[in-house]
Amino acid sequence: MSGIRVLVATRLYAPEVAAAAFRLRALARGLAANGSEVRVVTTRPPRHSPKPPKDRGVRVSRFPVLRDSGGNVRGYLQYLSFDLPLFFRLLFARGDLVICEPPPTTGTVVALTSWLRRRPYVHYAADIWTDGVVALGAPRFVVAIMRTLERFTLRNAALVLAVSDGVAERVSEFGVPAERITNIGNGVDMETFRLDGEVQHESRPTFVYTGSMSEWQTPGVFVKALPRVLEEFPSARIHFFGQGVEEEATRQLAEQLAPGSVEFGGVVAPAVAARWLRGATAALASITPGVGYDFAKPTKIYAAASCGAPVVFAGIGAGAQLVAESGLGWRAGYDPAEVAEAMIAAARAEANGERAARAAERSRWVADNASLDAIGDRGAKAALATVGNSAPVTG
Repeated sequence: MSGIRVLVATRLYAPEVAAAAFRLRALARGLAANGSEVRVVTTRPPRHSPKPPKDRGVRVSRFPVLRDSGGNVRGYLQYLSFDLPLFFRLLFARGDLVICEPPPTTGTVVALTSWLRRRPYVHYAADIWTDGVVALGAPRFVVAIMRTLERFTLRNAALVLAVSDGVAERVSEFGVPAERITNIGNGVDMETFRLDGEVQHESRPTFVYTGSMSEWQTPGVFVKALPRVLEEFPSARIHFFGQGVEEEATRQLAEQLAPGSVEFGGVVAPAVAARWLRGATAALASITPGVGYDFAKPTKIYAAASCGAPVVFAGIGAGAQLVAESGLGWRAGYDPAEVAEAMIAAARAEANGERAARAAERSRWVADNASLDAIGDRGAKAALATVGNSAPVTG
């Protein structure tokens, strides 16, 4: 379907270090590779960000945005600072198709401008946004408003791209017909997160957590587990890379329970994260049970496995199942004692050579099942098929 003009509306895009930014870049590249003219409508990256990548066939249009103290576009004022200009940017932009990601406020802007311009749009659903709003303990009226906007966005999309069966099932609960939901899977950029490359060498064992420290991940459970690990492996260390609302609470736990054994490195470039993962005894990932995110499969699982590192997963649901059934590491309940035993098992596996022996196997699994380039191409083909086959839904 050569020559289709596609607008990608997203508050996060490369070079920002976020799973959404990686997904959207892979999708944009897939669209361009399939002959489309692609324009990404996004924000100016934070200061000191890496140099923005240049991809053939992808034009990026950036606009200033309000960011929080951590440099994130997170919070209702921050969302509006992107969404309000976005309305006019899209209204007067030429395009045959629009693709958007959450939050629902952005989806609503895309839905309205698509209706006015009589063109279809595709919603890329990595999760259900209002599940996170509920997890935050937001007031009922806020949850009601956001759920209404999310329902409106999903039901009016010509197609919803889901990253897993769990997300697809949740989307269907909003009244979206099955024929308008496509599960394209989730994955990681294997050009950056690869088995071969520079390795960060640290004291052993070294556990590495990368990415968001959010309310539905609460990685403090790993710090709570560390004192037990230190009993058997006194030189054990945890290195956190990323930020989020749980960062301060995790820092406080570290000072109380394991002073000197936990480091916080802030947000780092993907290549730096990959270097640490290649040298890790194991990567750490978690999903807090009971907050509506049990269906999630964190991208950090794929990133670690692609670099050859096993994963210690704390929690239940799809992420735990992925790690266990695919042989990517150890799963534990969201309990410090269970997590500690899994971390100890990882340290023993490194000491006896099992970690190194299975590194290539884990990386091959990602190449076969979760290459972000392949997923971007799959999503691009599904999205482009909506042009000419459907009109914007109004209801």
